Amino acid sequence: MTKAYSLDLRERIARFVDGGRSRHAAAAQFGVSVSFVVKLMAVWRATGSLAPKPEGGWRYSKLDPHRDFLMRRVREKDDITMPELAAELAERGTVVAPSSISRWLIRNGYRFKKNAAGQRTGSTGHRKGARRMGGEAPAEDAA
Repeated sequence: MTKAYSLDLRERIARFVDGGRSRHAAAAQFGVSVSFVVKLMAVWRATGSLAPKPEGGWRYSKLDPHRDFLMRRVREKDDITMPELAAELAERGTVVAPSSISRWLIRNGYRFKKNAAGQRTGSTGHRKGARRMGGEAPAEDAA
């Protein structure tokens, strides 16, 4: 992510332009874009401040208005899938990707486990030993 130019640089640019030089000359002198100098001077003349705008902050999610609906559906059917939730929201007029719903639920405190014990399910290639025909594991010292 980009970082705002320092207040010192902003003050030097403003003094340079106020000294009678052009915005293009200021951009070339200080190694910044012409649009930055133009915008900086416009904000300075309008507000009297050279401070950068705050960064970050809260982002709006189009799922926020559907909070009650989503929480109710997850409580009613705890094994509901994200594509099912996305389809139900589409019926209500809000089209979102299933991954967006998942990220929204995680941001709102929901964590999903693979099974009731809270353990992830392993793939068949990572078992200790091969299963026999009857499904039981081979004996450890079967030599």
